[in-house]
Amino acid sequence: MNFSKFILKITLIGVFSINPLFSADESSNENNKTVLITGAAGFIGSNFLQYMYDKYPEYRFIVLDALTYAGSLENISQEIRSADRFTFVHANINDFDIVNSLMGQSDYVVHFAAESHVTRSIVSDAKFLETDILGTRSLLVALNKNREKVERFIHISTSEVYGTAETQPMNEDHPLNPRSPYAAAKAGADRLVYSYYCTYDLPVVILRPFNNYGPNQHVEKLIPRIIASIILNKPIKIHGSGEQSRDWVHTLDTARAIDMALHKPDFSQIKGQEINIGTNKAVSVNAIVHSILDILQKPHYPVLKISDRPGQVDCHIGGNTKAQKLLGWSPIISLEEGLSETLKWYLRNPDFCINLYENSSHPVYVSDKEISYQ
Repeated sequence: MNFSKFILKITLIGVFSINPLFSADESSNENNKTVLITGAAGFIGSNFLQYMYDKYPEYRFIVLDALTYAGSLENISQEIRSADRFTFVHANINDFDIVNSLMGQSDYVVHFAAESHVTRSIVSDAKFLETDILGTRSLLVALNKNREKVERFIHISTSEVYGTAETQPMNEDHPLNPRSPYAAAKAGADRLVYSYYCTYDLPVVILRPFNNYGPNQHVEKLIPRIIASIILNKPIKIHGSGEQSRDWVHTLDTARAIDMALHKPDFSQIKGQEINIGTNKAVSVNAIVHSILDILQKPHYPVLKISDRPGQVDCHIGGNTKAQKLLGWSPIISLEEGLSETLKWYLRNPDFCINLYENSSHPVYVSDKEISYQ
C-alpha cells in the first residue's frame, strides 16, 4: 500500500516549516479539538487513537511517529488513515522544528513515543536515552513555547520506574528504583516532565500504566510472544521461575484513563500529578501461561524455563486509589475477558506473529560463558 498521501509534506525554507493542518476556523469550536499523539503507530498508542477516533467524531488527530521496528502504519486502521481529520507525520520526536510546529496546532498532546523493550535496552541502551529522555525534552520545550495553545499534555510513563515492589500495592509515593536501562530512561523522562511542571507551570499529567496487553502488541512482549509461540508451534520460553508477577491492564482500560485525564472538567485537580493505571492485582507469568493454554485447551504444551533476565522485576502491583479519586477510573475489562479477546485477535492475524517472531529474541550475556536468547 502507498502511504504517501497520509504523510505530511515538510518543506525546507531556511528551517523546516509546516503549513497548518487545519484552518483556524476549524479548530476554534470547542468540539473540534486537535489531538497530537506521539508514537501512535505503536501498540498502546494505536489502540488509544482508535478509541478516541471512534468516541470523538469532531476531533482531529495528528500522529507523529518515527516508525521504528515496533511501529507500523498497519496498526492504524484503514478507516482512520483515509480520513480527512487524520494526518500522519513520519518524523523523530528529537526533530524540534517539526515537534514545535505540530505542538502549535494542537489543543491536546498525548506522548507515547518511546523505546520500550527491557531486553533491547540491556543489549543497547543509547537509543533509549536518546528517545525517551531527549525526545521528551524536545516535546517539553515545544510545549513551553506553545503554552497559550496547548491545554493539556499527558505523558505516558510506566510502572517500570518503580522497580520491584517494596510495598504492595505500589502507590505513587513508592520509591523510583528502575532496574533496567529502559526503566531508568523512562524514570528520567518522568522526572523531566515533573521538573518542567515545577519550573514553567506547564499543563502536564504523568500517567504510569502497569503491564498493558491487547491487540497490535509486538511479539517481543510476554503475552503476544506466548500466543505467537503456540501459533508457530514453538515451545514457550519463560524467564527464570515464572513466579515473577505483574499487574495486567488491558490497553482499552488505559485508553479510558487517558481520555478521563484529557477531559476532566477541573484540570487543576490533576495538573502536575503522577497517577497509576493499574488493577490492584498481580498475576504470575506462570499463571498467564496456564490461562492461555487453558483457553486453547492445550494443557500439555511444552514450556521451557530459560535464564532469568538481568534486572528482572519480581513483583508489580499497582495501587489505583488515586486514579479512582482523581479520574473516576477503575478497570472494567477482567483479565479473563481480556486474555480471551486478545487471543482471538492474534489467531485472526497469524501473519502479524509470523512477520515479527524471528526478530524478537535478543542475545543477553548472563555470564562470560552463557548467552540466553530472550
